[in-house]
Amino acid sequence: MRNAEATKERILEAALEEFSSYGIAGARVDRISKNAGCNKNLIYVYFENKETLFKTVLEKHLTRVYEEISFTPEDLPGYAVKVFDWAMSHPHIVRLMTWYSLEQKVDNLTERNAVRDKKLKAIKDAQGDGLLGTTFTPGFLMTAIMALATAWTPTHPFGSSHDPDAATNPSGTREAIAKAVSLIAKGEDS
Repeated sequence: MRNAEATKERILEAALEEFSSYGIAGARVDRISKNAGCNKNLIYVYFENKETLFKTVLEKHLTRVYEEISFTPEDLPGYAVKVFDWAMSHPHIVRLMTWYSLEQKVDNLTERNAVRDKKLKAIKDAQGDGLLGTTFTPGFLMTAIMALATAWTPTHPFGSSHDPDAATNPSGTREAIAKAVSLIAKGEDS
């Protein structure tokens, strides 16, 4: 059983590299099997097809993100900085999510949707308790936070092109993100 699990892990690692580089359509099972050092048929035995393998890789890493970055609506600026730091240090995962957004060939990601809904409810509750402004909806706040926190990643079209010095000053970028999120979270009504 250990060998099967080790093989699955090698496949998932090779698939992360392949999918983050080429997306679902451009990825090749032959390359994944070669880079994983396994027979191509094992990929189909373990994961059925390329789309299921992609979804498995994405869900595995999203679960990791959810575990590593705690969310508290009382500290949205701190959350945004954690997302920024994580995104900058995990470009393969950000590229994988970009490909998912571009291709959307896999089923909805149930856990991702559940985590999103929980965050949106927490923001709504914090707004109801007066901890956050109500100028913006919870969905708008989360979108703004994620857009700001990931804008300087290599796959984002604007951050690096509009602010090329940000890469040489990540602490300044962190501070600016935190301040922007703080202002947005307070809204006009605070």
